[in-house]
Amino acid sequence: MLEDCKSARERWGGVHQLIDRWLDQRQQLVEVLSRLDDSCDADLETITRSRVDAFSETLMDYISAGHFEVYPQLREEARAFDDSEALQLADRLLERLEMSTELVLSFDQDYATPVRCQHYLARLPAWLDRLKKGLRERFALEDQLIQRLHQAHAPVEGVS
Repeated sequence: MLEDCKSARERWGGVHQLIDRWLDQRQQLVEVLSRLDDSCDADLETITRSRVDAFSETLMDYISAGHFEVYPQLREEARAFDDSEALQLADRLLERLEMSTELVLSFDQDYATPVRCQHYLARLPAWLDRLKKGLRERFALEDQLIQRLHQAHAPVEGVS
């Protein structure tokens, strides 16, 4: 998953500073998720609420940046270029992204308080597996959205 994040950054890293920051957040999210997952494999009982909170915060920051910053910006680019096909694609992809958003919100709710975190600690490895699958799908959908807008609206080389 980390390699996929690096390749996405290489493909679209220069498109816009907002997307650059967001792809950095994505990479950070994957790293935090991997470390937490490794800790679950090593010794689940040593995982503290603060580690779960840090992961949840990173996850929510990434999801929020997409919904409230990046997606609107991408839609605005499509509007600026009067690209109705890109807008239609954006609508379809954003609808599909809602499933992983709901998954993230459910995770956040399950681990929102110290009592709930302790109560659901045994479920953390299964939750992380579900999140990894959901995030892989989400990243692929987001990459499609970025790729479509970048390819359609990037300046054509050799044409002035």
